[in-house]
Amino acid sequence: MELFFKALKQNLKIKTFVGTSANAVKTQVWTALIAMLLLRYLQLRAKFGWSLSNLVALLRQQLFVYRDLFAWLDKPFVAPPALEGIHDVQLPLALNW
Repeated sequence: MELFFKALKQNLKIKTFVGTSANAVKTQVWTALIAMLLLRYLQLRAKFGWSLSNLVALLRQQLFVYRDLFAWLDKPFVAPPALEGIHDVQLPLALNW
């Protein structure tokens, strides 16, 4: 159990529990366990040799990039493909006062 909480604190950056009731702590522990299992699944499925801490850190950075997750897991240093219809120009702001 001690190793589980150590891994949670190191990889998921949990500093404190949000709630203090027994139900709140149980919910947070279950949520953290599910997150750890999903991360471990992604680590095992990837062809790239991820360490769990590197996977967590780089996955955080990729949250707002539109790309195929499993393709990124296998080749993390390849640029994401360009989206059709989306350009790198600023969209006009229409203010109708």
